Amino acid sequence: MKLALTALLVRDYDEAVAFYCDALGFRLIEDSDLGGGNRWVVISGDDGGALLLAKARKPGEVAAVGNQFGGRVGLFAQTHDFEAVQARLIKAGAMFEEQPRNEPYGTVAVFRDLYGNRWDLIEPKNGEAS
Repeated sequence: MKLALTALLVRDYDEAVAFYCDALGFRLIEDSDLGGGNRWVVISGDDGGALLLAKARKPGEVAAVGNQFGGRVGLFAQTHDFEAVQARLIKAGAMFEEQPRNEPYGTVAVFRDLYGNRWDLIEPKNGEAS
C-alpha cells in the first residue's frame, strides 16, 4: 500500500499554489475544476510527496487552517540547498522560529507557512534530499 496524498486545508487555492510552488519549489501536478467553487489541486516535490490543497469551507475547517497539527511541526520539507530555500521562504512571508541548527541528521529550522502551519526545513547531512 502507498500513501498517495495528504490533504492540507487552505484559505484560497491560488494563494496556496503561489506560496507552495514559488517559495518551497513544489510543482503543480493537477488543478481540476470540480464545479461549485471546488477544485482538485495537487502539488508535489520533485522527489515525491504530494499535498492535496483543500479549500476550507465549513466553520470547523476554517478554524483549523494553519493549525491542523495542534501546534506541532506536521510537515517536513527536505532540500539540497537550505540557504536558497530559506531565502525564498522568507521573501514569500514565511516566519522562521529559529536559526538553522545542526543536528546529527543535517541542518534544520522550524518555519511557519503563510497560514501558520509549522514545518521543518531540512538539509540532510549528506546534502541530498531523500
